[in-house]
Amino acid sequence: MASSTSEGPLEELLAPVVAQSGLELDSVIRSRSDAMPLLRVIVEAPIGAGGIDSDTLADVSRAVSKALDAADPIDGEYLLEVSTPGAERELTKVGHWMRQIGRLVRIKLRAGGYVSGRVVAADETSATIDVDGETTIIDYQDMRKARSRVDFGSGD
Repeated sequence: MASSTSEGPLEELLAPVVAQSGLELDSVIRSRSDAMPLLRVIVEAPIGAGGIDSDTLADVSRAVSKALDAADPIDGEYLLEVSTPGAERELTKVGHWMRQIGRLVRIKLRAGGYVSGRVVAADETSATIDVDGETTIIDYQDMRKARSRVDFGSGD
């Protein structure tokens, strides 16, 4: 059975390395399982920037690997994975919401039920969602879970 934990000290080590590549560190997660341990480093483009191309991702991956080799913060062997959060990522930080402005999301509410729509705005406490032409402000504390959604468009 696999388990994972967020790695604060590794985030402190790797954030400046990722920043040198012009990217932002989203998270560092160490997964433990019966197989070889996995260190997953999730990076993002800054808010307002485009996506991350494969060359940039490869460059940051090499830089992260070098930094980990030099600091040697992990005992034993492990697999390193440097990637982006993916198209349908869980939204857990204000920065995640800021990056979703103009994009589709699905929110599971603590009170029950779901809200799906397009993010119009986001701030430190809430997100404003356009649901079928009507805007709804939802406090983050009222959300049980939220994910970005892939927008296939209408084809118009």
